Amino acid sequence: MLPTMQERVVFEKTPQTQRIRTRVYHLVQVPRSFSGSTFAVATASFLLSLFLYCLLLRTTAETQARTWDDARALAIATTAQLTLDEKVGILIGKGISGSRCIGDTGPVTRLNIPNLCMNDGPAGLRATKGVTGFPAGINAASTFSRRLMRARGVALGEEFRGKGVRVYLGPAMDIMRSPKAGRAWESFGPDPWLGGEGAYETVMGVQSTGVMACAKHLIANNQEHWRYGLSSDIDDRTLHEVYWWPFLRSIEADVSAVMCAYNRLNQTSSCHNKNLLTNVLRKEGGFKGFVISDWGATHDSVEDNVDAGLDMEQPGDWIVIGGGVYGNNGLKNAVQNKKISESTLNGMVTNVLTSYYKINQDGPYPAVNFDAQKPDGSGPNNKNVVVRTAAHTALAREIAAASAVLLKNNKSGSLGLPLGQPRTIAVIGQDAKMPSPDCNLNMCNDGTMVIGWGSGSYSLDYVVPPVDAIKSHLSHTGVVTSSLSNDIRAAVSAAKGKDVAIVFANAMSGELGFYDIVVGNMGDRNDLALWWGGSSMIEAVAAVNKNTIVVIHSVGPVNMGWSNHLNITGIIYAGAPGEQTGPGLVDVLWGLNPRYPSGRLPFAISDNEADYPAPIIYNSDGFPTIKYTEQLLLDYRYMESTGINPRFDFGFGLSYTKFEYSDLEIRPSGDGATVIVTIKNAGLVPGTEIPQLYLGFPTNAGEPPKVLRGFDEVFLQPGGSSSVRFPLNERDLSIWDVPSQSWVRPAGAFTVYVGGAHSDIRLQGIF
Repeated sequence: MLPTMQERVVFEKTPQTQRIRTRVYHLVQVPRSFSGSTFAVATASFLLSLFLYCLLLRTTAETQARTWDDARALAIATTAQLTLDEKVGILIGKGISGSRCIGDTGPVTRLNIPNLCMNDGPAGLRATKGVTGFPAGINAASTFSRRLMRARGVALGEEFRGKGVRVYLGPAMDIMRSPKAGRAWESFGPDPWLGGEGAYETVMGVQSTGVMACAKHLIANNQEHWRYGLSSDIDDRTLHEVYWWPFLRSIEADVSAVMCAYNRLNQTSSCHNKNLLTNVLRKEGGFKGFVISDWGATHDSVEDNVDAGLDMEQPGDWIVIGGGVYGNNGLKNAVQNKKISESTLNGMVTNVLTSYYKINQDGPYPAVNFDAQKPDGSGPNNKNVVVRTAAHTALAREIAAASAVLLKNNKSGSLGLPLGQPRTIAVIGQDAKMPSPDCNLNMCNDGTMVIGWGSGSYSLDYVVPPVDAIKSHLSHTGVVTSSLSNDIRAAVSAAKGKDVAIVFANAMSGELGFYDIVVGNMGDRNDLALWWGGSSMIEAVAAVNKNTIVVIHSVGPVNMGWSNHLNITGIIYAGAPGEQTGPGLVDVLWGLNPRYPSGRLPFAISDNEADYPAPIIYNSDGFPTIKYTEQLLLDYRYMESTGINPRFDFGFGLSYTKFEYSDLEIRPSGDGATVIVTIKNAGLVPGTEIPQLYLGFPTNAGEPPKVLRGFDEVFLQPGGSSSVRFPLNERDLSIWDVPSQSWVRPAGAFTVYVGGAHSDIRLQGIF
């Protein structure tokens, strides 16, 4: 397809055009000394130059995303050319056994419309090899870095595209309502504003590569037990201000698709909830892409789902859990029997094709080169394309380091962090060793935890465990002793007499679905304890070693009653850091990258489960109704409102240097405000500060005491300073007004709090 005039004008103004033009000119230019006898050579060179230029012009133009209006016009024109069977094929999955991907659609070969290969997971390609295992969403949140969130999205998009996947089934943006929720690690934590930034940056990054992103799971998908039919009953204000907020930010990033969840919302299944899919998502949110069901999440009749606003059903062949209403000719028969109009069907197809055209997937695209139905992605026509790159590995390592949260550091002489060059060091705990790479969907916990289990997992082939990375780093300068089990006697024996003991422990969770129960945990964690007696092992080691460093890998908060032990000189919360867990951790432990540690907790860590107001419902006589009575008060919001002081607060994280805050300035405007502060590195080494802005609403607004509304990432040399700006837009300053069904800015005084964590406020002011 030739570029439009508008595309050519845009193209002509880009720096890339000038580089291309220069390269083509130098490639085919004719020597200045040519004579008339070489006219044919000159002509040939000119034509070659013109051909190459036009080819590059077209290729570059195709990478420029179309507007929604232009894409929809193309989609409408294409839909008009389709037969009924072709339309239905685009809207129904090809089935688990009929696809080489996790999900798929039927192609229209005569119009060059391909099948739309869809694949998990949100942190890396599931069910294939030769891919990078990136840190999980909860670790992306721990970086508090838009830069790294965006870069992670770009790298994910590049790998999905390289494997021929057209729809990235992510990002997940399910609020961590309970710290024990099984799949919360796939998303960005309990704070909707932080989750919204994670969603926005991920979508922008993924879709910049020409891969469609699919925001999931709409909505209030907050526990694994009973997920196929529980009802999340939420008042309208809470729904908008907490659970809807990240989805709204993904729409502002032009997300291509939204996946409706298994659970019901206010007693109506998410995938045939007209208020949710039509009124909230499209009319209020302005969503312009297509709605896809979670796998087997359709219920009731075809007409109910279509009328509600569901476009595509996946996987197309599941009649389990009441699913599969479009398949088995259900959708086609409904159209032929006039239960669904042809114009409605056309609108559904148009929604899918609009997203397809929006990011130019009608241009050149790699073919699918794996088979997700095989455990390792092998199969017929699998070219074993390796999409891992050195750049992606380096990025995974950087995010692993940037998301590591330093919770404690009693630096005293040779003790504490960063470590010098200890002569003897003990590495303790099975969480330090290589996990089994053959554990299907990561459904076991027999080594270092890099990610949870279920559909959000990926191949563990390239994991570099902590013990290997530490041994490699100290290969010429120290002696490493290891005890790679959680046997307490072996741990104590290894730790005695060593300069440093590094103890690793973890807590894991994952997807319930049709997957196995892992060590007695049915997706959601049973409690907040460390697995395999981790706490007892930590305490036993600390009793015999005065320089004990603790590293925790977990999917969320864990009990840390041992954190004040005098011999525990350092604690690092490393989360679910992906395949480069070992190298990333070495960078932090020895201070090899001056930017880190800079990670911040994306949740509060408290001592008692009761300090978190939303329990998991484990037991029920049938699908339960779960009332979200905590409303806006989740995690740190609830704790502050009830006077609970967590062990480690939301946004908390230490550095190897110290920072000073000054010069708070608030500049109100008609529709928002800008807050400006100065950050100075007052320490002796370089470091990164994560300044955070919290907002206190007018007292009559009914909001939590203060809520996150800004953060930044500031790297400074010793003595260096930087001015940081926090923009606050109209919605940042608004509450959801139920009577008017709109965002309304309450009248009265707002308080601005700026500091290094929710409970580490350095500056405040009022406007």
